[in-house]
Amino acid sequence: MVAKPQGFYQRLQLLPLPAQQAFMAALCERLLPNYALYEQTSGHGDGHTLRTVLNLVWERLSVPNASIDFTRQAEKLAECEPPEGDESFGARRALDAVVSISALLDTLQGESPEAVLDVSRTSRAGVRAFIELTEGEVDAQALALIIRDHPLMEDENDFQDAVLEAVSGPINKTTLKEIRTLGRNNGISNLGLTLD
Repeated sequence: MVAKPQGFYQRLQLLPLPAQQAFMAALCERLLPNYALYEQTSGHGDGHTLRTVLNLVWERLSVPNASIDFTRQAEKLAECEPPEGDESFGARRALDAVVSISALLDTLQGESPEAVLDVSRTSRAGVRAFIELTEGEVDAQALALIIRDHPLMEDENDFQDAVLEAVSGPINKTTLKEIRTLGRNNGISNLGLTLD
């Protein structure tokens, strides 16, 4: 079942900020294995820092007055980007993870009303790019149908719908744990990849 994107994005934007942040954090969790795989295969990157920054975000979400210097965390995060010249598929997906966590940090520093949409679209775009990469040469119309009906895209849409449902109710420490577990997705990324 495919949700109407219009309704989906409208609902996302109407969420209170903490719910939007929990949504983004869950999507970032699911992007992390892509970064870890890039780090493992290329020798570039610092997955430990990404993990630490995301852990601090979850901490702030469960303890709203936790004192965390997110400006400093954003600086550390910027150092985790893949090298500029690396145009590989893995580097682009690793960058998706860094950019998404950065967008999330922006919201914790008080700006960025579009961040929740950016993170949602970044995750979907990564899946789309992966399907394009694996399907080879097909015309645009055929590709659009392949992408729409592809199990990975269905999984992505279902996942984002499930996270949206999870963050739409009252958010407390218990629900945050559940949202985080949902985001971790048993260590499987939005591309269906895992380190194991």
